Amino acid sequence: MSPGTRMAPLALSAMTAVSAMGQGLAAMRLALKTRHCPLRPCDFPHIELPTWIGRVEGVEEASLPASLAAFDCRNNRLVLMALESDDFMHDVATAVRRYGPTRIGVVLGTSTSGIEEGEHAYRQRDPATGHLPGHFDFVRTQDLFAATRFVRTILGLRGPGFAVSNACASSAKAFADAAMLIETGLCDAVVVGGADSLCGITLHGFNSLDLLAPGPCRPFAADRDGLSIGEGAAFALLERQSHAENGQVSLLGHGASTDAHHMSSPHPDGAGAILAIRQALALADLSPETIDYVNFHGTGTLGNDAVEDKAVFATLGGQTPCSSTKGWTGHTLGASGAMEALITSLSLIEGLVPGCLNVAEVDPLCRSRVVTANLARPLKIALSNSFGFGGSNCSLVLGRAA
Repeated sequence: MSPGTRMAPLALSAMTAVSAMGQGLAAMRLALKTRHCPLRPCDFPHIELPTWIGRVEGVEEASLPASLAAFDCRNNRLVLMALESDDFMHDVATAVRRYGPTRIGVVLGTSTSGIEEGEHAYRQRDPATGHLPGHFDFVRTQDLFAATRFVRTILGLRGPGFAVSNACASSAKAFADAAMLIETGLCDAVVVGGADSLCGITLHGFNSLDLLAPGPCRPFAADRDGLSIGEGAAFALLERQSHAENGQVSLLGHGASTDAHHMSSPHPDGAGAILAIRQALALADLSPETIDYVNFHGTGTLGNDAVEDKAVFATLGGQTPCSSTKGWTGHTLGASGAMEALITSLSLIEGLVPGCLNVAEVDPLCRSRVVTANLARPLKIALSNSFGFGGSNCSLVLGRAA
């Protein structure tokens, strides 16, 4: 797409998600409206850390069809739980009849994929040789493409498919890449989203960086003290607005950047984040004052929240209501971009700004308008930010269909 060209809106004609809030959009909507915080003290097997997590109920009991048993892992169970909700599989099947299976792509974001399955295999390695057990199927479980392969298989799709792993910006960037597949004519529709599951390497890794909060995360609070790791899967069916039969929300623009400032710390002035936001607005051909709500990336860490506040204030000013919704989900890492795109979409549909959970006092240094109580108001256009390790940044502009 050439510079200065306005992006043709793409409808999110079907949506579904599973997270700590529950399975399906109805559970998400209810949790947001009632301000129920589903985070809980860490009770994940083999993990003894003084932190809280966003664990999905029922994933241990979920099962894959016998024909797909080779794909079985926590990550793919989350994927299936989402796919089986909100009539999503039915809506994709309808699109297959309309376009054909070769014209529908799959682009998914993840950061660790099914690495927990590799952790299980490591514990079962042969004590004499160190070999992993023969039943461990790396390609269908731990490989970064595993979830994409699983979704293409279970939905019967044969269009382009790939995985995006840009840390916490992964599944937001998946929306941008999916839009380009449609724009270039390679696809008529794309199943886009992301999935990430709880595992030892993530929990211990963030703990080693001293980033885990001892209680539920409190984004933008004056006394915030870290993040809460969560898990989940979120998907949308993206297609041209003119071709879609359904869809109350459309993707209007996207922007991505990589500032590569530091492996785990954002650029202190938010340079990459500012660029991503401005690119998204430019592609949507919108001015900053048209944004009615900003869904912050907002992890609850001191540095991330402070830098995002700088970036949003620099691009939008201090009047737009902003909040982070990670108090409901925890930080779902590679799935967070898609998860929060759907939360933002629900906010547009419901006319609801979900104020940050668990925040008694907003950091007085924040210059953006951080909201800590739910606001009911008409919303037309919103911005969703995802900023990850390594300086990977992605912003999405979403709008309610007229």
